[in-house]
Amino acid sequence: MTSIAFCGVGQMGSPMARRLIEAGHEVAVWNRTREKAAELASRGARLADSPADAALGAAVVITMLSTSEALEAVTFGEGGIAAGIGSAATLIEMSTVGPSAVHDTASRLAAGVALLDAPVFGSVPEAVNGTLRIFVGGEPKAFQRWRGLLEVLGQPTYYGALGSGAAMKIVVNSTLAGQIAVLGEAMALADALGLGQSEVLDVLIASPIGPTVDRKRGFFESDAYPASFKLGLAAKDVRLVAESARAAGVELRLAEATAQWLSEADRAGLSDLDYSAVVAYIRGRPAHEPKAAAGDTSPQ
Repeated sequence: MTSIAFCGVGQMGSPMARRLIEAGHEVAVWNRTREKAAELASRGARLADSPADAALGAAVVITMLSTSEALEAVTFGEGGIAAGIGSAATLIEMSTVGPSAVHDTASRLAAGVALLDAPVFGSVPEAVNGTLRIFVGGEPKAFQRWRGLLEVLGQPTYYGALGSGAAMKIVVNSTLAGQIAVLGEAMALADALGLGQSEVLDVLIASPIGPTVDRKRGFFESDAYPASFKLGLAAKDVRLVAESARAAGVELRLAEATAQWLSEADRAGLSDLDYSAVVAYIRGRPAHEPKAAAGDTSPQ
């Protein structure tokens, strides 16, 4: 049994923390909105009053946060992880924040605290099932020490020095976001040329972007976009791709265009829908949450 602090138990963090609890670990959880952590407390987690409180006595602290700004505040702000983490503990940063934020975090941690960057590839179903792809960077000894723990959450793969995991996640995100934007433009072109949606989707399923079309087809046909990965977070991730490319001196024209599409859709009010709602935005079609069935009062 390992003593774990888990900071950030939102849409992805909650099922990840749940898996660690079910694996028999001692888990303290903290979330900015405390109510979101209540279900984990009913499963045996300790509800911490602050990130520092969660980190006290923990052998490993895991962060799963939305932005680099959130990571900064939760780690180094008042009552942050840095105020509670022990000198022999390890911080495993699993958010998508980019190599720069990872290196900045490492430079400010107390001597002796190890850091692994381990962002994940996958969404809520993979988090629930423990089948996330985990991209890891950092000291090899730290990775070997915590590899078994990460395997509770999915498939960890080590890519090299600190920041390598974050870099790999950015590369992957550049392809995923670009693919959904290309699909949106293809559908908009089909609309303008008078082609039927069903026929176009049938053809695109047999194309190189077929798996994405197949997964999201029901969304396009119903105009309902239940979020497995929120568009607002996708917009943030693609901005991070573009910013990282500019910092590295690499010209990524498609990434810049994709970031613009997603940012516009985000500002248009689609932030909490699935990221594939950008297809509806590009096409000028409606996009909304799924409607609850009659008598169904459960959250969507």
